[in-house]
Amino acid sequence: GDDTNTAAADLAAYLPKNGYELSVIGQPKPVANDIVPIRQSLGALTAAEQGAKFFQNVASEQGASGRMLIVHEIMGRHSGWLTAATTRDYFRFVDSSVFVPGLGLSAEKWSVHGVYVPEMEFDLNTEAERLAGVMDRLGNVNVFVSEGACVDAVIAEMESRGETVAKDAFGHVRLDSINVGAWFGKQFSKLIKAEKVLVQKSGYFARSAPANDADLVLIERCVQQAVECALRGEPGLVGEDEERNNELRAFEFPRVKGGKHFDTRVRWYQEMLVRTGQKAGRPRKAPAA
Repeated sequence: GDDTNTAAADLAAYLPKNGYELSVIGQPKPVANDIVPIRQSLGALTAAEQGAKFFQNVASEQGASGRMLIVHEIMGRHSGWLTAATTRDYFRFVDSSVFVPGLGLSAEKWSVHGVYVPEMEFDLNTEAERLAGVMDRLGNVNVFVSEGACVDAVIAEMESRGETVAKDAFGHVRLDSINVGAWFGKQFSKLIKAEKVLVQKSGYFARSAPANDADLVLIERCVQQAVECALRGEPGLVGEDEERNNELRAFEFPRVKGGKHFDTRVRWYQEMLVRTGQKAGRPRKAPAA
């Protein structure tokens, strides 16, 4: 991730100044796909595919209770890319499946009814009113949420109760202590009159899976480039450089930054919002990385 590679940048700067003839080569691996200026992180495509597979099993719980709210929390501190890509892959599953309405099964009940990422603004009460209509009509609601969505609101609520917000070794808020999925479940359940709430996190399941075919192709290209750069004594983070027409190269460590935000203006994401019933979303001011 960015913390690892910024540390690698410090090491790369230290070595030549102190007489060491070593080259530092980085590989981008955060499944949130949030490193500047990397186009695509290794493993992110697999994580999206696996997150969708994870929810295929979880979604079967939608008929276990009346007025069921299922919250799927997905990794992504600053970026909603993985949440959006997971939703896209899950919709592909829904579209390729055959449902039996006579058994209470339908594509609409198994669908995603709301997707929430750090880069998008939404009004809680307005969304709750919309989702209440979905709940009344279908008897269940499924929402996909980035673990970094609405973090500021959750922190403010915790601090108002006098609670201390835990941070990790890099100074980041510990998202496991925030529990955004549970917060969404708590807020929406009251407003849409859910009788049961199920919060499930796909993070460890998704990021520990073997690479899929698309990722294997990208990994092979990046590893080969990394070896060639190492043999030339050329340090840097290897990946497709978005700021140089996606050229595969070892780009300079000082350019590495974390917290790259998902571009919510892309057509496929906006089409997903229309499908969920959220219409075209409003981009929010990018949160600080």
